[in-house]
Amino acid sequence: MFDFNGTLPLMMFQFFLLVAVLNAVFFKPLTQAIDERDGFIRTNNTEARERLAKAKSLTEQYEQELAGTRKQSQQVLADAQAEAQKIAQTQITEAQKQVQAEVMKAQAELESQKQSAFSELEKQVDTLSQQILNKLLGSTLA
Repeated sequence: MFDFNGTLPLMMFQFFLLVAVLNAVFFKPLTQAIDERDGFIRTNNTEARERLAKAKSLTEQYEQELAGTRKQSQQVLADAQAEAQKIAQTQITEAQKQVQAEVMKAQAELESQKQSAFSELEKQVDTLSQQILNKLLGSTLA
C-alpha cells in the first residue's frame, strides 16, 4: 500500500509547484493565444457577414438603378421612335400636299390648254367652214 511519510507532502508541493509553473509559463499564454485567435476569427467572421450584407444591399440597389435606367432608356427610345414617326408622317403629308398641288396645277394647265385648243379648233372650223362655204357657194354664184 501507500506509505504516508514525509515525501507525500513534498510530492504534493512539487506537483502544485509544477502546475503553477506550467500554468504561468505554458497554459496562460496558450489560453491567451487561443482566446486571441478565437476573437480574431469571430471579428473577421462578423466583418465578413457585415460586408456580405453590405454587398447584397449594394447589389440590390445597383439592380434597382439598372432596372430604372433600362426603363428610362426604353422610354427615351420609344419617345424617339414616336417623334421620328411623327416627323416622317408630317413629311409624307407635306409631300402628298405638294404632289396634290402639282397635280391640280397640271390639271388646270391641261384644262387651259384644252380650252385653248378647243377655241383654236373652233376658229379653224369656222375658217374652214367659211372657206368651204365660199368655195361651194362661190362656184355656184359665179
